[in-house]
Amino acid sequence: MSKVVKFGGSSLANAEQFKKVESIIRADSARQYVVPSAPGKRFPKDSKVTDMLYACYDLAEQGKDYKGLLEEIKSRYQEILDGLDMEMSLEEEFERIEENFEKKAGRDYAASRGEYLNGIVLAAYLGFPFIDAAEVIFFADEEGTWDSERTKAVLSKRLAECENAVIPGFYGSLPDGRIKTFSRGGSDITGSIVAQAAGVDVYENWTDVSGFLIADPRIIQNPKGIDVITYRELRELSYMGATVLHEDAIFPVRQEGIPINIKNTNAPEDEGTWIVGSTGQKSKYVITGIAGKKGFCSISVEKDMMNSEIGFGRKVLSAFEEQGISFEHMPSGIDTLTVFVHQDEFIDKEQKVVAGLHRLVKPDTIEIESDLALIAVVGRGMKSTRGTAGRIFSALAHNNVNVKMIDQGSSELNIIIGVNNDDFETAIRAIYDIFVLTVV
Repeated sequence: MSKVVKFGGSSLANAEQFKKVESIIRADSARQYVVPSAPGKRFPKDSKVTDMLYACYDLAEQGKDYKGLLEEIKSRYQEILDGLDMEMSLEEEFERIEENFEKKAGRDYAASRGEYLNGIVLAAYLGFPFIDAAEVIFFADEEGTWDSERTKAVLSKRLAECENAVIPGFYGSLPDGRIKTFSRGGSDITGSIVAQAAGVDVYENWTDVSGFLIADPRIIQNPKGIDVITYRELRELSYMGATVLHEDAIFPVRQEGIPINIKNTNAPEDEGTWIVGSTGQKSKYVITGIAGKKGFCSISVEKDMMNSEIGFGRKVLSAFEEQGISFEHMPSGIDTLTVFVHQDEFIDKEQKVVAGLHRLVKPDTIEIESDLALIAVVGRGMKSTRGTAGRIFSALAHNNVNVKMIDQGSSELNIIIGVNNDDFETAIRAIYDIFVLTVV
């Protein structure tokens, strides 16, 4: 058994958390390769080191005094070193950072130093070799296209040379050697890449919660946890707002069939959530999870004989494409087609889209409705359970929630429901109650 373990910012926010991480790693010799994030918040109103680095570099780029903020960042790391009784100094590293800030090395370079420095400290604390991610994780271009082949070849060879190692998350390098970062939360992706390259049995992702919950705890009080979830289910929930794991982190390990185990640094004895390619295990509930987002618009296009007009759907979507707007869902009837888009992307371009629709498809009517929310009900158990949609409708009707749209994928893995923003929380509670609380 071999494992890659990734620890989030909350898991490495201070010396006390570092000690918990060390205890977790020492408890299982299979935990060979460690991927750390930058220090997160120590308390609710604290700042994440990554945010501090962004702010610091912005001041440097504007020619303003940034050294006071850089000293604050330095003190965060010194606090960790002092708390761990470590004699090491990061003075040279901060001098190099200051030099590169003066040279305008870029925001990606600045942001990456949080993980880089935390990686150096954690490697020294554990007595593991340190591998700079810039030497083993590669991007093909400025857009952030990950060079998977080169990365796997170089990283696999490097890892084969050491039994243990610390590889900082979140960043890699461009062909010219400049630092490039993943999107925020990208340390999850690094952990997945390392797991793939090392060919480990398990990728453990340690955070401050014991895995995924069936629903948002800000809406549902003490929601049940999810024991096992498939990659496909996770993609659906992540897309609709579930954020325990960066949604792109599943791709490298999915290719290799490596399961992900979401664990809690502050409660390591909890089993957490297992994310797997496929499973024969039946869920205790028909659904696996509920997630959603507010802030959508629906644009309904009506035209007689629409169904017999070849290319009608393509023309409708072209009106949105011309304005750089992507669509979320597109339910349709015989003579109607409705496009759901993000309200903040659409609202300033509303009349341009309407003009485009009139020009391209000459509709009979166009109706626009705003302030809508979309809710995804996801679960592999829905495939073999009759009446799932009926139960959802009944629960919503009982709670006086008007359904604006319902769309079920052909895989029967998810059902998307559209409701008014004001009904969002009520709808989620109603669906949770009917599928979870009613199960004995």
